[in-house]
Amino acid sequence: MQPQILTPAAVLVLWSIVMLFWMAGTRLPALKQIGGMGKAKPGGRGQDLEGVLPDQINWKAHNYTHLMEQPTLFYATVAILAIMGPGLLDVTLAWIYVVLRVVHSIWQATVNRLPVRFMMFLLSTLCLSALALRALGATLGHG
Repeated sequence: MQPQILTPAAVLVLWSIVMLFWMAGTRLPALKQIGGMGKAKPGGRGQDLEGVLPDQINWKAHNYTHLMEQPTLFYATVAILAIMGPGLLDVTLAWIYVVLRVVHSIWQATVNRLPVRFMMFLLSTLCLSALALRALGATLGHG
């Protein structure tokens, strides 16, 4: 196994945890201002706070959700490449993906203008697509 490609994945996991704390650190005080969690309906979920809390507060939660979606494909792809033996291009693409996702997070959590956010998402998706194709090639070409 080649561990150097696992480092970007570990960084993205830690970044996701940072976003979790950032989300909680902004949402919990905002909830307190509207009566606290005790007033929340039983079984309530995060999306129930749409329209209740200011949009800027919810942006962090939106991004945290995004970090639980597409990056799961990144983790699986990185695991395949780590097992199969990544090349320098794979490691580089993994780092580009992570940097783009971190910048995307910061942008979405603070400015949240869609054209820029979409471009970062598109570029990161292209990196992930290239990684997935390389993982497929590594597995098809092995054996």
